[in-house]
Amino acid sequence: MTRAAGRGLGRVLGIDCGSAATGYGVIEAGGRQARVVASGVILASARLSFPERLKKIGDELGRLISTHSPDAVAVEEVFYSINVQSALKLGQVRGVALLKAAEAGLPVHEYSPLQIKSSVVGYGRADKNQVQQMVKMLLRLAEVPPEDAADALAVALCHAHCAQTQQKLDAARAGRASPPAASRSAQNSRI
Repeated sequence: MTRAAGRGLGRVLGIDCGSAATGYGVIEAGGRQARVVASGVILASARLSFPERLKKIGDELGRLISTHSPDAVAVEEVFYSINVQSALKLGQVRGVALLKAAEAGLPVHEYSPLQIKSSVVGYGRADKNQVQQMVKMLLRLAEVPPEDAADALAVALCHAHCAQTQQKLDAARAGRASPPAASRSAQNSRI
C-alpha cells in the first residue's frame, strides 16, 4: 500500500520553474491541514552555460524526488510571455522537471497561474507578496518563505486542494450510484 493510499493524498512536490532560480516545495497533504516537508530554491549560477544550469536543476530535482518520495508532482503551466527567449528557457526548465518526474514514475499535474492564485489566495490576479503571505498562513510557517519557494508551495497546495475536491466529487458520485449497504438492507426489509 502506498503512503498516499494509507493517509489521504500523500506527498506533493510543487515546482516553480526558472532558469536562474527554481523553487521547490514538498508538502504532506490530506486531512484538514497540509504541512511542509521541505522547501527551498535551486540556484543555477549565471556563470554556468545554459545546458549546465539545466543539468544542475535536473540533478537537484532528482535528489529531491529520491530523498522525499513524493506521490505526485505539480508544476505551473507555460504562460505566454512577451520575451520569447525567456519563454523558451522556461519551457526547457519545465522539460527537465517533467523528465525527472517521468523517470521516477510520478504523475504530473499542471495548473495555470490563475488556478494556483485562485486556489491559494482566492484571487487569480494576486501579487507575489499576497501569495507568500497566504502560503505562510495556510502552512503555518514561522516566516514568509522566499518568493520562488512560496510559488512552489502554492503549486503544491493548489494540487492538494484540487485533488481533495476531486476525491469528494468521486465519493459523492459513488454514493449516488450505489446506496450504502445499510440503506439497501433497510429497503429490502420493507419489501
